[in-house]
Amino acid sequence: MARRTPQSSTRSTRQPQPQPLPRTRRTFGDFAKAVLAFLALAVLVVGVPLALASVIGWPLPDEVPSLDMLQQEITVDTFLNVLAVVVWFAWAQFTACVLVEVKAALSGVGLPSRVPGAGPSQALARQLVAAVLLLGATAASFSPGLGQLGQQLEGHQQPAAAAAQQTPGLFGQDRAAAQSAASAVAEQAGAQAEQAAAKPSAAKGDTKYYRIQPPEGRHHDSLWEISERHLGDGRRYHEIYQLNKDRVQPDGSRLSEASLIRPGWIMEMPADATGGELVEMPDEAPKVSEELREQIADYAKSGDTATGGGSAAQEQKPDTGATDRDTQQISIPTERPAEQPQVAAPAAEGFSFGLPEALITAPLLAAGLLGALGRRRRAALWQSAMSAVGGRRGMEPPVPAGSAADVQDALLIGADPEGVRLLDRSLRGLAASLADESRPLPTVYAAWLSDGDLHLQLAQPAGEPPAPWQTGQDETFWMLARADGERYGDSEAAAPFPGLVSLGTLDDSRLLLNLEAVPGIVSLSGAAADRDAVFASVAAELATSGWSDRMTVTLVGFGEELTAIAPSRLRHLDGVPALLETMEAETRQRRGALGTAGHDSVLTGRTGPAQHTRWAPHLVLLAAEPTAEEATRLAELAADAPRLGFGYFIGTESGELPGAAWEMEITPEGRLLAPLLGLELDAQRVEAAEQRALVDLFTTADPDHEPEPGAAPPPFLVDVTEQGRPAVYARMVGPYEIIGIDAPEGSRSLLLHEALAQLLLHREGVHVRVLASALWPRGVTEDVRDALVDRLRDWLGADEDGTPRLTTDEAGRLHLAKSVVSDLDVLRSLYHEATQGRGATDRAVRGRALTDALGLVRGPLLADRPEGRYGWLSHEIVDAQLPLLVADIGLALSAFHLEKERAGKAIEALERALSTAPDDERLWNELLRATHASGDTEALARRAADLVTRSGARGLPPRTEALLDELLPAWRDTASAAG
Repeated sequence: MARRTPQSSTRSTRQPQPQPLPRTRRTFGDFAKAVLAFLALAVLVVGVPLALASVIGWPLPDEVPSLDMLQQEITVDTFLNVLAVVVWFAWAQFTACVLVEVKAALSGVGLPSRVPGAGPSQALARQLVAAVLLLGATAASFSPGLGQLGQQLEGHQQPAAAAAQQTPGLFGQDRAAAQSAASAVAEQAGAQAEQAAAKPSAAKGDTKYYRIQPPEGRHHDSLWEISERHLGDGRRYHEIYQLNKDRVQPDGSRLSEASLIRPGWIMEMPADATGGELVEMPDEAPKVSEELREQIADYAKSGDTATGGGSAAQEQKPDTGATDRDTQQISIPTERPAEQPQVAAPAAEGFSFGLPEALITAPLLAAGLLGALGRRRRAALWQSAMSAVGGRRGMEPPVPAGSAADVQDALLIGADPEGVRLLDRSLRGLAASLADESRPLPTVYAAWLSDGDLHLQLAQPAGEPPAPWQTGQDETFWMLARADGERYGDSEAAAPFPGLVSLGTLDDSRLLLNLEAVPGIVSLSGAAADRDAVFASVAAELATSGWSDRMTVTLVGFGEELTAIAPSRLRHLDGVPALLETMEAETRQRRGALGTAGHDSVLTGRTGPAQHTRWAPHLVLLAAEPTAEEATRLAELAADAPRLGFGYFIGTESGELPGAAWEMEITPEGRLLAPLLGLELDAQRVEAAEQRALVDLFTTADPDHEPEPGAAPPPFLVDVTEQGRPAVYARMVGPYEIIGIDAPEGSRSLLLHEALAQLLLHREGVHVRVLASALWPRGVTEDVRDALVDRLRDWLGADEDGTPRLTTDEAGRLHLAKSVVSDLDVLRSLYHEATQGRGATDRAVRGRALTDALGLVRGPLLADRPEGRYGWLSHEIVDAQLPLLVADIGLALSAFHLEKERAGKAIEALERALSTAPDDERLWNELLRATHASGDTEALARRAADLVTRSGARGLPPRTEALLDELLPAWRDTASAAG
């Protein structure tokens, strides 16, 4: 669990004194550059066509060209006409570039469209248009602070466009920051009150105002930058917001979110604001236009009723709540649906024995990785069983060692599969409920997991949520209590928010950011190694998350080896040019698909008939900083990313990236900072060493992986002779019972049996913290854990030489003595003896060993396990491994009997193996061969009919069909008659 740490000095909440700022007015040189740019545009746009028309005239022929004309000699006039046509085309292209750039500059919305094949021309046009805009800004700077250009742009920007171009104020200040800032705010308010007392003549007419400036190129004004320029600290933007919240602006709209401001709006400023762009009304700004005077006067009057006089001192009362609810920012959820029962405290960390704590504290990531690893190992088991790859025949998967073993232990300790299942069902259940009500999915910026409750923060209010969801602390929060979420079952609905990914923790709350919904790029600054650790964590969780369906995650600049974790989801590209080519093509394709389907975004299409097909998200993780030109092209792509289901997470060394909607920074201490978003988290990271160990876990689980000689430890084998009788014998293949020691008394018997079962299934050793997390998934204190280990050690006792049967090594792993054995150990040892030991050369030994092994099988593993216990078996592959082992034994024993033409004995062995491995195709095929060998055609027909019935709508496997065609050509007619 992450603990709150004091804020660093760089993020101190104490407000600095206002510092003199440099002049921001344009110089005469700027004015001269603007005039020259205007003249250049006039010459290129107007002068060139006039010169062509007057000097050369009409360059094209007056009649349709004939073959004879093409064969004529090229004269000087013909060459000049051809050259004129080329110049006309170049002029048309450049003029189109100018028009595109002028439109984008005047509207202030989005990035300029790209004119095909006009890279250098458009770059020149962009520079000239930007320089000409300086002319308006320069002229405006000759009046004190407020330019007239903003008046021309009022009303041009729509809220959605503004949201797409600016930081969409999602994240509010956290509770500790608000509380620690209270004294500083009170001190500042007191200072302002003293200033007001010292200047009684400072009436409302002396209040300072600022007009939001139009964008310059791709730079947009923001409250943070205004606060930084005029108040000396960007974090004081909340003061400006509070002074102007909900007041009517000149265009009739209101300020409702701190990040959504428009050019031409007027902002009342705190009393200590300084700078040449500010205006004090009415006497100190004689050059301000009459129209602007009237607007500011009207705005000042609205402050009397809207904000109680607009006093900064009144607005800056210490915040006693947990969050700033006025800014609609992602803040720590403060309301809960109902009081939740207390659970046991998590296991104390104690001595970590070198385990990666970063993975232990990442429950969703660990669960996803562990689930993916289990699926990989099960697939390898089946594949090796069918093809005997590597000679393992599905029985002896590699046992991790070294750092790979440490990482696997960390995953086992930290994984919360129940939390992943709960999150997945809750989100799919929400999507299904909304679809039943014919309501669209809301845009979700983030999710908080807090004490088992799920809180979704919406981009904007979306009405009342469907039951059992409830409205949270405001209309942009939908919340679901854990108890209500646990009532959700499996749903066929598509995963609604697959782009959610963990970024880190604040107190006991975990933040998942929806990368697919970001209105632009998410940038991450910091040291390269720290950035890569964050990117690796995001990539690994997206690749294995249980709350998503299909997904593509493209890695650039890092993580080529990580693709081994999930090759179907993760892909690596060599560089930014390849990324741009790929994403530009996919962007065009998805835009066309959306238009054809009639959807406005993938979010609305995801719940329709096209779900699971064309609307899978594509998330880009770019660790290498792009060039300026590449960054511009990426920003153009990201401008429409949320609508198309794309997301861009890009690293930067400078901290500045064009088109970045959300800017974050990772510190060497592992803190994830986003000042504009009010975020300060303990970041979730996967360091380079952990990445290598994870990759090793997945690659060694591949059935095609060839282990290095001597790398894998030998399998645990026991003495199967009479002299090898164990001191403690556990029967686990079937009902669970212990022989050789007395059963423990009291309520702790179940825990002791479960702990022994886990140790018996892992002869390589079980880390003490892994054992604790398996027995107490919700957490346990260290003293309780150690007490159970002591009881287990006392229960098992010691061998005759006094050696304890349970020991702990230096790495913190518990080991059983060889005198403690399970029937599963004996089963493996007998099969090894029959096929690779003495039975390989002695037929009698082989037959006896196989018969004894099959006689040990009494049912599935731990057949009578209590309900609610042994949940850790879901992380194991033994449930898949045991049926394969029993099938191998049955097949070997059948072959043994068929060598002597004892078909009846072979059939008996196969039927017994099928009772434990009923779905093994190999057993059924061998049973058909044995029945055919017995000469009983009617029995063979019954077997075929039984197989057809069991296969159902899936039909028989191709190999089985081919075998029946050979053994019983009329099997289809016989099966139909029997059916």
